[in-house]
Amino acid sequence: MNSESIVKPLRAFAWSESPAVSSTGEGRAEWAEDWALAQQCASGDEAACTRLVTDHQRMVYQLSLHLLGDPQEALDLSQEVFLRVFRTLNQFRGHSALRTWIYRIVITQASNRRRWWRRRHQSEQVPLDEHVSAHGDLPDARTFSMPDAVAQQQQTARQVWHALDALPFDQRSILVLREIDGLSYEEIGYSLGVAVGTVKSRLARAREELRDVLRGQTS
Repeated sequence: MNSESIVKPLRAFAWSESPAVSSTGEGRAEWAEDWALAQQCASGDEAACTRLVTDHQRMVYQLSLHLLGDPQEALDLSQEVFLRVFRTLNQFRGHSALRTWIYRIVITQASNRRRWWRRRHQSEQVPLDEHVSAHGDLPDARTFSMPDAVAQQQQTARQVWHALDALPFDQRSILVLREIDGLSYEEIGYSLGVAVGTVKSRLARAREELRDVLRGQTS
């Protein structure tokens, strides 16, 4: 997997309070399709397994990168996640979209990896802003003739990533899921194993903490 080819630019944070799109007929059709795909994979269908990885590898890598902040660690975690997915597919019941179920695995594996990482080689951690420096928040066509705007955009991205990196893992995770990956409250709740009300209260605390960190950076 080429990390440079699947990096998703940082999108602007906008505290959107609009609730998620809930289970619609289209959503439930997706669940049924996911259930069928999971059953095919569990039965050893190689083509189905390849499709599962192809459909979700970008999402898994991007979420891993946003949570860990290191491209190589994100690649390693992505491999661990898919190994875990195939080992536990028999536990997927089709009560959610397959991607939401995989999100839950990524969060759990990333949390475990960060704890191990912190204990073993925290001093070797690669700051997330190095990724922003290398890839940045990709400008649209209108900004190619506006270098000052691009520089400001990248500086803002660095500040946000620094602030995110300073947050506890649970707060960073919930902000990434909502504000960067755009998950609904229901999807976040399933991914974290908590109720929607808990998701909203945790988001409120995480947003306030992020604001405090950002204020401290600019004061």
